Amino acid sequence: MLAIIVSLALMVIDHRFHHLREIRGALAFLTYPLQLAADFPVTASRWLDETTRSREQLIEENRHLHEQNLKAQAELQRLDSLQAENLRLRNLLDASYKVGDRVLIAELSAVDLDPYRQQVVINKGSNSGVFEGQAVLDANAVMGQIIQTTPFSSTVLLITDPSHSIPVQALRNGLRTIAVGTGRINELSLPYLPTDSDIRVGDKLVTSGLGGKFPPGYPVATVSRVDRSPDNAFSRITATPTVHLDRSREVLLVWTVPNTRADSPPGEGEAEK
Repeated sequence: MLAIIVSLALMVIDHRFHHLREIRGALAFLTYPLQLAADFPVTASRWLDETTRSREQLIEENRHLHEQNLKAQAELQRLDSLQAENLRLRNLLDASYKVGDRVLIAELSAVDLDPYRQQVVINKGSNSGVFEGQAVLDANAVMGQIIQTTPFSSTVLLITDPSHSIPVQALRNGLRTIAVGTGRINELSLPYLPTDSDIRVGDKLVTSGLGGKFPPGYPVATVSRVDRSPDNAFSRITATPTVHLDRSREVLLVWTVPNTRADSPPGEGEAEK
């Protein structure tokens, strides 16, 4: 009974006053070797699998990666052209423009995808500059945000978690709304759109930038179902996340670069970069 009372008191103190954050960080530092030891069998098996692949498999994989690299380079050239055109238009409008985002690559070390808690753990922590609330992406779209950090690892709350919501807008017409996690890895809900909203199946949803958590313009999901009923004020709309939550191994941690004014003195933008 005494242990239960002490445990409840510690949980209340930690939740309301955050006095145990330093202790948690110290304990995470001490248990980090145990995490490495627990992950060693998976790492060793992956290394053994990679070293025993046949020559034909490696040649085929190299050819496939070479094709993907050529396609990525072509898309990058097109992106550079669009960014240059966008910059010229913004200069004409005397508006600020976004320079870009600084990113850090991290790797998943643990996954927890049950309906009540959709989280993953990555191998980068506060020692690498990771902070709570930081946006996390994979190679395709927004994945989630950091909710807890230790010196060597961080916990990511995925966009499909029932407690997570993200401001989005439709690319087709700019319609803004909130995408809420459902606890299912392949489904988001858009519960706040009236029945007369201009939303269709197939509409692409991207981050709107509202709220300041996620940079604007990153892919989030695609509308998969729209149910309108005259008896309800709001439509029942679901969307399929663009991110590959069940297959992603590496993620990107994003730092948004502060906006640079288009009318800054010559050379100032380069100095900020």
